[in-house]
Amino acid sequence: MRHFRADPVPREVVEEIIEVARWTGSARNRQPWRFVAVSAPQVRERLSGFGGYALHLANAPLVLVLASHDNGFADTEFDMGRLAQSVCLAAAHHGLGTCVTTFHPANNIHRAADLLALPSDWLPRHAIAMGYPAPTKPTAPTAIPRGRKSVPELLTWVQ
Repeated sequence: MRHFRADPVPREVVEEIIEVARWTGSARNRQPWRFVAVSAPQVRERLSGFGGYALHLANAPLVLVLASHDNGFADTEFDMGRLAQSVCLAAAHHGLGTCVTTFHPANNIHRAADLLALPSDWLPRHAIAMGYPAPTKPTAPTAIPRGRKSVPELLTWVQ
């Protein structure tokens, strides 16, 4: 989802989403994540310049930045993927659309960290654009396949 209405996402909704997300499992229960909720238009605009996949952040009413602890553990990024999925599912429960993005290359991660005044051991590699979905034209061209594969396409039984 990259097209949102201008309606703000209520603070209470964001806090409910984080309440769900904080229960995401993590390796050795380290919980190597922190969140920064960005609604300020000028900050969203600056974040949108931190990589080719971040452009849509400027137009989302809320950007939820996911910061991971720079702890050297290989499973931290796996934990962050699980966390992002939890955030997206909880947001969908509230009628919100989401789109996960990455800040890259590394200099953009550090620029985002500086912009958000994060401590040096917290790296904002990912962000989630979030808002109430805007109507889209069903015939709008896209390079991304639409819809989801069916269960029979995805599931094989061995009995």
